[in-house]
Amino acid sequence: MKKVMIFTASTGGGHNQAAASLEEELKLNGYTVVKLDALKETNKTLESLIIDVHKILANNFPEIYGELYKLSNRKKLNFGLTSIITAIIQNKMYELIQENDPDLIIATHPFIVNVVGRLKKKRKINIPFISVVTDYKAHQTYINKNVDAYITGSYYTKLNMMENGVSKDRIFHYGIPIRREFFTHSISKSRNKESDFTILLMSGSWGTRSMEDILEKLVNSKNKLKIIAVCGQDKTLKKRIEEQCVGKFGDKEIVVYGFTENIPQLMDMSDVIITKPGGLTVSESIAKNIPMIIPYMIPGQEEENAEFLVESGVAIKTEEISDITEVVDKLISNPYLLEKMIRNMKEMSKNYSMERIVQLADRLILEKNYQQIERQVLLSLRA
Repeated sequence: MKKVMIFTASTGGGHNQAAASLEEELKLNGYTVVKLDALKETNKTLESLIIDVHKILANNFPEIYGELYKLSNRKKLNFGLTSIITAIIQNKMYELIQENDPDLIIATHPFIVNVVGRLKKKRKINIPFISVVTDYKAHQTYINKNVDAYITGSYYTKLNMMENGVSKDRIFHYGIPIRREFFTHSISKSRNKESDFTILLMSGSWGTRSMEDILEKLVNSKNKLKIIAVCGQDKTLKKRIEEQCVGKFGDKEIVVYGFTENIPQLMDMSDVIITKPGGLTVSESIAKNIPMIIPYMIPGQEEENAEFLVESGVAIKTEEISDITEVVDKLISNPYLLEKMIRNMKEMSKNYSMERIVQLADRLILEKNYQQIERQVLLSLRA
């Protein structure tokens, strides 16, 4: 039975979600899977520091976070930062790899790329390595000559990586890994009827207070709306929204969730999604063909994701939260705008395929096995 190690890290939920989706799909295809949080398994102090700093900056000082993201995307500075992380965790990573003896390694977080790349460069390991890029523009941290294959969310990402020196033959735009449920439609929905216009409002895994401001604007819409608000892990936000909104606006039906696994079904029920553009949420929305409205984002990778989505005609970005009602009312009054966005999403998602990712994994392992057999044959002939 083929064995794969999947390394992830908990800076935001997307990396772990991608890893979990890969784990599920590979197991269904006969793989033994070992999924590990690389930072947690190798250095808990470093893990705590990185996660805490990421959360504090992203939530409370987003502009500083964005500037640091841009600075760390410079090749020389990035090399210094990744070298520090690699030096701290590479020995423990090597022990984990040796202990599990996988046929394939997959990383869903950029911090792991340089570590595995360094081990391959030093010839400590000779194992096929796939890096999953969980945003739509690859940060410099993802780029390493010893990655055998990259999985990206779009052809746009592929072009961006080629500009950074990655061979096109190593880049496969099969979509950021998402759960199987996002590739099917559980509800046959009649869209764009004024009396049945449903908005899915999502905050992300940590929640965001901007949701309250958006709800305040949406209830002033001239149209009848159903608003499904998903607050993620933020229980305080969920309670506050329930107290302030539920049952208080006659022609607006407001339903509130905390963390839920039913996002695929909620997307099927909805006409648009209002969310920040994290890589996984974007991929799920594209696969479900649900147009996006983006009223907030974290500077850095989410800002780059938003730029890509608007240019691709699958999302509308509002400059101010106060503009959100005008955008929704315009989409309801002009359903052809929604239909155009849906068509663009269908075109974009044509190449999305978990099956192709599994086939790529199979091929890399098979190629390595052939190389080993060839070496053994050559050695025996020389003997």
